[in-house]
Amino acid sequence: MFTRKTTAGLALAATLLAISGTANAVTYDYAKVLSSQPVFRTVTVKTPVRECWQETEYYSTYERRRGAGGRALAGAVIGGVIGHQFGSGRGKDAATVAGSVIGAAIGHGPVRSVDVARPVERCATRYEHRREQRIDGYDVVYRYHGQTYSTRMPYDPGRKIKVRVDIRPAG
Repeated sequence: MFTRKTTAGLALAATLLAISGTANAVTYDYAKVLSSQPVFRTVTVKTPVRECWQETEYYSTYERRRGAGGRALAGAVIGGVIGHQFGSGRGKDAATVAGSVIGAAIGHGPVRSVDVARPVERCATRYEHRREQRIDGYDVVYRYHGQTYSTRMPYDPGRKIKVRVDIRPAG
């Protein structure tokens, strides 16, 4: 069984449905397109461009002369013999060691600094800016039942345009 509230609610819903169905009748039709002109806007496009080039990098390094190991050994032996001649007793051993160290250092020779150059690739990114014309939409003029209308659309509709016909009571 329906209660009084339920019956009233159903009646109200049915009435609203009937009114809304007859109040607005929406249909679709086609209208002839008279003109369609693109609308342009100017945009700035930023494009990255990577550029690379070669540079020469300079640095210093230290090197010993060739054959320095053999000369150091010969210097140590000669220095040891000479140092052995100057010492006496326990000092003789110390003089031999000192002579060997000094002779090795002299035979080894000096360390020299050498400047070296090498190619190095350097890169950087710069940006090119250019202006472009982009289509922002189309200004469309069309005729429907003898009346001329205009609108802006996001695309070119072609020779005809679909229109929505909304029929409502005049009162």
